Amino acid sequence: MNQNKPIVKPTIKIWVDGDACPSKVKEMVFRTAKRREIQTTLVANQSIRVPKSEYIDAILVPHGADVADKKIIELMRKGDVVITGDIPLAADVVKKGGIAIGTRGELFDESSVQGRLATRNLMDQLRSAGVETSGPKPQSQKDVQAFANTLDRMLTRLSNKKN
Repeated sequence: MNQNKPIVKPTIKIWVDGDACPSKVKEMVFRTAKRREIQTTLVANQSIRVPKSEYIDAILVPHGADVADKKIIELMRKGDVVITGDIPLAADVVKKGGIAIGTRGELFDESSVQGRLATRNLMDQLRSAGVETSGPKPQSQKDVQAFANTLDRMLTRLSNKKN
């Protein structure tokens, strides 16, 4: 056994569910990726412009239900951060050991994501039965700030674990 070999800890990666991610959140993630030098990948079924950076890229997937979500789950590793407003994707991320952050700053864990998933499924059943429900409210500056705070707090926590 070579005791001079350095221990290399895997680096975290940020994945963004790009199809429905608000532009202000994407801009925040881009700035964070550059500043913290974290590899960040947007996954979407339509072409998305990303800034030129060695830390930011995009994966274009075919159109279809949940194709981008499945690609993120396939490629992410335990400990990676996934930005999404999609509750089923957040549940899959948490199940795989990742960190799911909602576009309004929600941090999903095993207990919170299950409650949100149950609510989402109930609302889906109501809509299927013809009940009119209101959609999500527009994203406010307060939501963007909450997202920025949650992302920064989680990345700081993860970088402290690496050291």
